[in-house]
Amino acid sequence: MDRRREELMAAALELFSRRDAEDVSIDDVASAAGASRALVYHYFGGKQELYVAALRSAAEQLESRLRPQGGGRPLDELASGLRRYFDFVEEHAAGFAALLRGGPANRAGEVGEIVDGVRQRLFRMIQKQMRVEEPTPLLRITLRSWIASVETAGLDWLEHRDVERATLERMLVDHMVALLGVAAAHDASVELLLNDLT
Repeated sequence: MDRRREELMAAALELFSRRDAEDVSIDDVASAAGASRALVYHYFGGKQELYVAALRSAAEQLESRLRPQGGGRPLDELASGLRRYFDFVEEHAAGFAALLRGGPANRAGEVGEIVDGVRQRLFRMIQKQMRVEEPTPLLRITLRSWIASVETAGLDWLEHRDVERATLERMLVDHMVALLGVAAAHDASVELLLNDLT
């Protein structure tokens, strides 16, 4: 990828991580990247195309980090995945925040598909780590709830950084076990899964 195009996307991600896309102009991106408006339009047809390209880049980087390593116990693999997730959060704060922040207007169409795609792939990765072929409705809801809490924890940690990262990662693994414990009280197959995991 062209270095200048990458710089424009990095500047855009930084701006989109702090403000809604509607509040960021092409002039803002050009200024932040030390470039001209014409250069932004050379690479991107407009702000929406730039926004989509920047978010897609952030999503691809996150997903490449989360590819399962395989071979370990499911909870160990989950912990390893969380370490890689928070490596991305820490190293690409702007991309992570831009990917997950934003109002409903930012979640329509292609942008919504990018964000939902990341969540779906994360869901399937966890499902595979837990060796579950087809989750029951309660397990599906439990896993999606956990993913939402991990996203929220990542954004909060970026904003405050008042909890050690390793502590947060351990807490999120424990949180998964706790959520599975609650679901197990209502779904015998989740109880069997939980017994296999712990």
